[in-house]
Amino acid sequence: MSAEDRPEPDRIDGAPHPRETERLFGQDRAEAAFLEAYNAGRLHSGWLITGPMGIGKATLAYKIATFLLTEQADGAGLFGDAPPVPTSLSVASDHPDLALIRAGSHPRLAVVRRPLNEDTGKLRPEITADPVRKLKSFFHMSAADGGRRVVIVDAADEMNVTAANSILKELEEPPARTTILLLSHQPSGLLPTIRSRCRELRCAPLGSDDMAAALAQAGVNVDHPEALATLSAGSVGEAVRLVNHDGLAMYADIVRIFSSLPTADRGLAIKLAESCTGKGAEARFPMVLDLLDLFLARLSRTGLLGEPQSQGASGEARLLTRLSPHAQAARGWADLQQALSVRVRHGRAVNLDPAALILDMVFKIEETARSVVPA
Repeated sequence: MSAEDRPEPDRIDGAPHPRETERLFGQDRAEAAFLEAYNAGRLHSGWLITGPMGIGKATLAYKIATFLLTEQADGAGLFGDAPPVPTSLSVASDHPDLALIRAGSHPRLAVVRRPLNEDTGKLRPEITADPVRKLKSFFHMSAADGGRRVVIVDAADEMNVTAANSILKELEEPPARTTILLLSHQPSGLLPTIRSRCRELRCAPLGSDDMAAALAQAGVNVDHPEALATLSAGSVGEAVRLVNHDGLAMYADIVRIFSSLPTADRGLAIKLAESCTGKGAEARFPMVLDLLDLFLARLSRTGLLGEPQSQGASGEARLLTRLSPHAQAARGWADLQQALSVRVRHGRAVNLDPAALILDMVFKIEETARSVVPA
């Protein structure tokens, strides 16, 4: 398999790879926190970059790596004076190190991620110990030129126990002039000893303006950035997935199906269910399941917090308020969401017909609506 054909676990279909992304949107606070530590001489050897999947953690990591790898090794300015204090992580677009990083071939940057199973040609489900153990030779070889070295672990959540213990050893005794950047979607699941040896940088979900700008940079133009930001929970990665698989239209269909609850629009429900069967529906089926789960989650939150400030489809806010007017209704929807999650896992495990599984979910939503919606 050629290098071009090898799958990359940290690449989102339809978007540039994080190492190729020119600008990072919506994470000014995290950038400023790193710069403040750098300028104050408190550069930790380990950094934990956290936040939901797809909001720019990997882009921030490559931005930090590029900044560190292009710093002046001797710390001196052009005429031997102190260099200016950096106010941004940006570097010149024609810097030779930047070209190497974007090509994935910088000698002082190591990226640890799920390896490829050479027998199947598919990515392994977890980060094994081998990629972490190879850091020993990386540290030895990259020390020759005396420059700073950077390691990106994407994502730390995917490390198996052996890999996690191996990276912990590197954090406990980091080589000189080395920075280790660990990305985590769920940092609570990491070893407490790993978390304690890293400084955390929290990335925030993107608002609609930053979302529109990030999508435009990726070459994705949308007509409804607010709805996309709402359904993606501020995740650019999830937004691209929604756009690629017509998620906005699917969610609008779901809202129309349930707009007449406690009786759903059976015709529309059957049409949606049947669209998830047959050839070419491999991506559509899980998308519909995710959007149904999201609809239930938004119902539950509405009963607790009141009418949402943004909506994922026309008329959604009004519908959510009608179906979940109080905390008791919220509990009913939350219980249903949990129960359906179990049913979906079981249904997919036994290869239940997609259309049957979706219609079963619609019927359960009807039942719950009859018990929680005021007459």
